[in-house]
Amino acid sequence: MMLCFLRHAEAEDSAASDHERKLTPKGLEQAAKAGKFLARAGILPDLIITSPVIRAKQTAAIVSQLLRVDLVEARWLSCGMEPKDCLSGISAFCTKESILLVGHEPDFSETIAALIGLSDPSALQIRKASLAVIDLAGLNPGCGQLQFLIPPRLMS
Repeated sequence: MMLCFLRHAEAEDSAASDHERKLTPKGLEQAAKAGKFLARAGILPDLIITSPVIRAKQTAAIVSQLLRVDLVEARWLSCGMEPKDCLSGISAFCTKESILLVGHEPDFSETIAALIGLSDPSALQIRKASLAVIDLAGLNPGCGQLQFLIPPRLMS
């Protein structure tokens, strides 16, 4: 399975709650840039799964619309996701060849590190609107191979 991780794009600094922070105009552009990059690169996931947090949902909706790929919301992708939660969550979609997850930091660094067998997640930096692609041989820690990690400034 190909598992793609797209961190949400730039969001407002404050709102009534952290979960209600919306994308900034720059964030809207970053999300569109990511969607267009995925299309140009021929990376068309079978499904997009997003965190229920507004900034992630907005990022995922833009990408979903550009790629014309179905989008589902998953509570396990909320802020604070553990690698085991991710593995458990995607196991329900193991018939899919490729999935794009839209979520948060430091959750993604920790999960990617676990999947590729890194002991220190700080070795990865998943900036806002960055895309990481992992090739998974199985749904266990250490079964993945990092294909690439690209920040938004290189998606032009």
